Amino acid sequence: MATSLTVVLPGDEILQDALPTPTGKKKTLTLGPGLRHIPPNTIATTIAGALATDNRKNAAWIEFNSGRYIPTTGDLVIATVQGSAGESFNCLLSPNTPPAALPHLAFEGATRKTRPQFPPNTLVYARIVSAGKDSAPELTCVEPSTGKGDGLGQVKGGMGFKISLGMARRMLAGSKGGITLPEMLGQKVGFEITVGRNGILHVDGGSVKATLAIGRALQEIDEQALGEKAQKKLAEGVLKSL
Repeated sequence: MATSLTVVLPGDEILQDALPTPTGKKKTLTLGPGLRHIPPNTIATTIAGALATDNRKNAAWIEFNSGRYIPTTGDLVIATVQGSAGESFNCLLSPNTPPAALPHLAFEGATRKTRPQFPPNTLVYARIVSAGKDSAPELTCVEPSTGKGDGLGQVKGGMGFKISLGMARRMLAGSKGGITLPEMLGQKVGFEITVGRNGILHVDGGSVKATLAIGRALQEIDEQALGEKAQKKLAEGVLKSL
């Protein structure tokens, strides 16, 4: 997804030629975490990290590794249902963030008669539709443009694993993120992976043994910052163990 990476420090001004060159329909520049607009035309950084850009989406943001998740509009997250109050589920995104609200009707096909019933500790894959400093985040499990779930909703089976926020961003970036182990394993075994920007990874390998092996391997890549060669060796070890 990202087309460039440049290390920056807080207060750095982003030069015009470092910003994305739109290749799609979207012409308005979207600024993500770590960047702010100073009128009239200055784009400056607020955190240290790597400048990342996406020409297709005409977006720019700062990739950084932080131990604390900050809810951001548009993020895909894995939330834990804690309970239900009124018309919404109360969901936990991280120990350091206030509970998020997930409306009972924010699911594909949900009505007052058919709305889902989730017990505590149910995992749901959702998108943040609003997040502010003075208000609790609001989640949805439908895509506004289609009204469909498109993969969002309850996460069933498998197991959840804690990963760093940087690892989560890299995995969500696809091939550009440098996490090649899932693709290597996918050529030999079947499994499903769901990644939340809030640092939660869900793996369903079809069995407890496979799920643990894949989840722990991805945690090892995260903890030891393993490159492609090391990931290949790790993938071979996982396959031998299954």
